[in-house]
Amino acid sequence: MQKQAIDYVDFKSPYTNSNRVKRMIWTLCWNTLARPFPKSTASAWKRFLLQLFGAKIDKTASVYSSAKIFMPWNLKMKAHACLASGVDCYNAAPIILGIDVTVSQRAYLCTASHNISSPRHEQIQKPIVIGNRAWVAAEAFIGPGVRIGEGAVVGACAAVFKDVESWTVVGQPCQVHKEKGDEGGGGVKELRS
Repeated sequence: MQKQAIDYVDFKSPYTNSNRVKRMIWTLCWNTLARPFPKSTASAWKRFLLQLFGAKIDKTASVYSSAKIFMPWNLKMKAHACLASGVDCYNAAPIILGIDVTVSQRAYLCTASHNISSPRHEQIQKPIVIGNRAWVAAEAFIGPGVRIGEGAVVGACAAVFKDVESWTVVGQPCQVHKEKGDEGGGGVKELRS
């Protein structure tokens, strides 16, 4: 297979200069005016800051101080929705959290990727929608365009690239790949199916 020469001169960022400035101001505001408050304290103040930058957030929603939100104007949170500590909300496209949704510690909601079929790897964006009463557990990754159905659970450390049906549980199940031998020295023997 022959490699294609890439001309980076034509690269076009999906972000305008005004978008970059707006995100810079947002980041400064959040880091100085919201981050100093521990966890979920000062929720009304944090909702106000997010709404000031275009987020649509119910008065009962909660965003922890250490959560990172890339573009608040692309965030919608319904009643009692929660973004917990360390959540990375990379919302280049809209992210919608339904009623009673919990996104747990250090989960990553990622609405953007790159076109790996193109030599320029242009950014592509698709929204994420998380249905009512769904739970995204700690350190899970939700990819672009994913819809998580009502009441679904995404287990800790799961990587989700396809839609999750309502009232289902998905995750990375523990599977035995090898069995430790009891011969001294920690030998390992293969399991045969």
